[in-house]
Amino acid sequence: MNFEPDPRASPFPEVNRVPAGAPLGWLAAGWADFRAHPGPSLFYGACFAAMGWAIALTFRHAYEYVSALITGFFLVGPFFAIGLYALSRRRQQGEPAWLAPTLDAWRPNLGAIGVFALVLGVILLVWARASLIVFALFYTGEMPSLDGFVAQIRALENVEFLIAYFCVGGFFAVLVFAISVVSVPMMLDRNTDGVVAVLTSLRTFAANVPAMIVWGLLITVLIAAGFALAFVGLAVTVPVIGHATWHAYRDLVDAAALPPRR
Repeated sequence: MNFEPDPRASPFPEVNRVPAGAPLGWLAAGWADFRAHPGPSLFYGACFAAMGWAIALTFRHAYEYVSALITGFFLVGPFFAIGLYALSRRRQQGEPAWLAPTLDAWRPNLGAIGVFALVLGVILLVWARASLIVFALFYTGEMPSLDGFVAQIRALENVEFLIAYFCVGGFFAVLVFAISVVSVPMMLDRNTDGVVAVLTSLRTFAANVPAMIVWGLLITVLIAAGFALAFVGLAVTVPVIGHATWHAYRDLVDAAALPPRR
């Protein structure tokens, strides 16, 4: 399969193939960006952590909603991380990495980014419904208490539920991951329309499956670490992932083949 169309005959940029270990370099670059401008980065990270706390507090007596909404919230993470991409771009271009100019970084390409955000929102709603259906299928009677549910998980008493939940959740996670690997940074950086950005992201995913597996696993581990620290860890892990995603985009998409910014 040809992943490198001629940019002179196609609106799509060339997709670079990278080694499986490339995501480690993206994380290193993301960490360097975080250290270079910790204040603005921590602002965005704190927003993610605060959202996790808000969801957990609001639905503290309905953990089935908490699990669906918190995991679903990170399905729309690629949109909410636009400010982090903008910070990395400003640093790369030698501009001051100030917070204020990144708060509305989406504005120049509002139409395409807005439609993509709407698509992610729809996927979030579908996942939330699918998550509740899985709970309903395996807990036909009264839902156990949170402590009882956690005890069941630890004792592996409901393995079928875990398998079904992670299979359904994994499908949505891979779908969002595939369409957003480079799409949002590309729309931010080059004012590309959403269709070209999403199709480029899918081609990037297909052309770099080993690297995408490593990248997805690293993201999962870092997000899980943030969850394990009562959401506090998200204040650091999310910004690092966001900055790293910018460097992934720059590494995976041939910038020379992209049309000039409008």
